Amino acid sequence: MRRAQNGLVVAGAGLAVNLCLGVLYAWGVISAALIDRLGWTATQTQLPYMTACACFALSMVPGGRLQDRLGPRPVIVASALLAGLGFVLSGLTLSVAGLVMFFGVVFGIGMGLGYAAPTPAAVKWFGPHQRGVISGVVVSGFGLAPVVMAPIATALIAAVDLPMTFVIMGVGFLLILLGLSRLIGNPPPGYTPPAPPAKFRARVPAARDYDWREVLRSKSFYVLWTLFCFGTFAGLLVIGQLSKIGIEQAGIARPFMLIAIYAISNAGGRVAWGIISDRTGRARSLFAAFVIQLLTYIVFPALITPFSLAVGIALVGFTFGGMLTLFPAFAADYFGLKNLGVNYGLLITAWGVGGVFGPLVGGLVRDLTGTYTLSFMASGLLSLMGAAGALLLPRLRPEAADEAGLELAEPLPARP
Repeated sequence: MRRAQNGLVVAGAGLAVNLCLGVLYAWGVISAALIDRLGWTATQTQLPYMTACACFALSMVPGGRLQDRLGPRPVIVASALLAGLGFVLSGLTLSVAGLVMFFGVVFGIGMGLGYAAPTPAAVKWFGPHQRGVISGVVVSGFGLAPVVMAPIATALIAAVDLPMTFVIMGVGFLLILLGLSRLIGNPPPGYTPPAPPAKFRARVPAARDYDWREVLRSKSFYVLWTLFCFGTFAGLLVIGQLSKIGIEQAGIARPFMLIAIYAISNAGGRVAWGIISDRTGRARSLFAAFVIQLLTYIVFPALITPFSLAVGIALVGFTFGGMLTLFPAFAADYFGLKNLGVNYGLLITAWGVGGVFGPLVGGLVRDLTGTYTLSFMASGLLSLMGAAGALLLPRLRPEAADEAGLELAEPLPARP
């Protein structure tokens, strides 16, 4: 029981870490203040955000590698220092160049380091039949962040203006993350996770531990990376334009409602898809998520009332959140737990591509055509391709006895 309690503490603290770092998803509040109070253009406000997304994804690889070698605590401490410093210096140098450097680069790297550490640590405390739901619990903090962080940022901006908002939030992130770092650790040497119940054993992968070089030589990695990119690109293509879609398509006067609906359904989806995938299998769950996305995007242009659009946004948030749960579980199933930090870091670079180019393409489509219809069509097409790709995943398993089924592009030398 003590071991299970330790694992639950790690998972809960990991959720809280992601809740803080998920302030990235509340950038809309800050960007609106930059436009209204400082006269920035919409394009200028997106430069720090896009930079943060890119640095977040790129820093996941070294962050994961450090987590595997040093454990999660030193990595989260580094994340706390960078996140706090990035926000404080953003407030003290409030300019386009200053925010690109300190929010985009410094905070972005801190965010990536912090995101890389909690999920692998939490997953190692639990059996393979629980990887999906534990991954979902930890990453749900990122999905909930807009509901928590956006009101906090709004209240601070109204009370102390934008520069001090950055400073106060930076100091808060530093102190909170340093405290949470003390609660997150890997299991002790020799620890054995609980075995799955008999009814789950036929579906539980039995992967050996692959290092990052072996992962990069596997066909499975590139298929998973492509599917992850399809899912995130399709979701962010639309999600990045939520407020404007609500105003222009359904006449919603307060589009924050849509952001809240998206955030809650996103966080719920991260937990729900973890439970679903633990019981029905990862590939089937991923296929179902892509199909739901496809059907939603097909009807999206017809969602012209506040209620119907809210339902559509909830479905997008629910399935998009599931992507952020399914792929760390895939990484653990296919490539093992020992090097999960760096291996998942390599995989989540697909999110970085979607995070940078999805919103950019969505904005360009709106500027060129005057509507979001082509964006919906593009997201639907990517979801269709993702569903087709998900059907290929079981075929990458060369041996029925190897449930992890890693098909290698080149044969690997035998290990001693």
